[in-house]
Amino acid sequence: MMAHWGMLGTALAMAGLGAALGGIGGLLGIGGGLLAIPVLALLFGMEQAMAQGTALVMIVPNVLLAFYRYRQHHAISLRLALGLGALAMLTSYPAARLAVTLDHLTLQWVFIAFLLGLCGYLSWLVARPPQPEHAPRLLSPRCLPLVGVVSGVFSGLFTVGGGLVATPMLVRGFGQRQAAAQGLALALVVPGSLIALTTYARADQVNWSLGAPLALGGLSTISWGVACARRLPERVLRAVFVGFLLVTAGLMWPLS
Repeated sequence: MMAHWGMLGTALAMAGLGAALGGIGGLLGIGGGLLAIPVLALLFGMEQAMAQGTALVMIVPNVLLAFYRYRQHHAISLRLALGLGALAMLTSYPAARLAVTLDHLTLQWVFIAFLLGLCGYLSWLVARPPQPEHAPRLLSPRCLPLVGVVSGVFSGLFTVGGGLVATPMLVRGFGQRQAAAQGLALALVVPGSLIALTTYARADQVNWSLGAPLALGGLSTISWGVACARRLPERVLRAVFVGFLLVTAGLMWPLS
């Protein structure tokens, strides 16, 4: 009986944690998985691959719901999303296979380097002078498949990277508005994350008993986060995002 109540308490705590991360994920367009990974590693002593695989249980449904909410308010082409998503699926599998075979510390350091690099890029965006509402398009639309390829690689390797890299590519490279780009990036994450979750599960790198309540909690608040994102200035969102990236990188930093 005590074990039963202990499991119930853990499930409720994970649902509460998922609710907090879901709200943050909806606000920043990342599905909450970015912060779930270091939290799982710290609270449950998970190695990097297991933390990433378990976070995927939350990421997949949360990102799907967040995309639905974004599309209610922004014109996002389903045809484009499906096409880029298909490319993301093709590249996420080999990347996920690589991730589950890497040494724990190697994968952890690569993940930290990715976060710090992204943090530097976003800090530059926050610090630069205000830009016109419609950014100039630097790349031809024929290069759009590259977004799907890159998104799939990062989704497979880090589980959370696909949307993070796709959004600046769409804004800076193809002149899309920030909110619409975040919505399309979320669509790209879904198929790649499904492939990554299957790959991590086959490698026995998923804790379903912790991931399931985490996902349910996230689903309860992610719509609220998306609604808040529509009311905040873009520069404020980016500054908040940089802060969360720094916190996450600090939590992931090896102590030995």
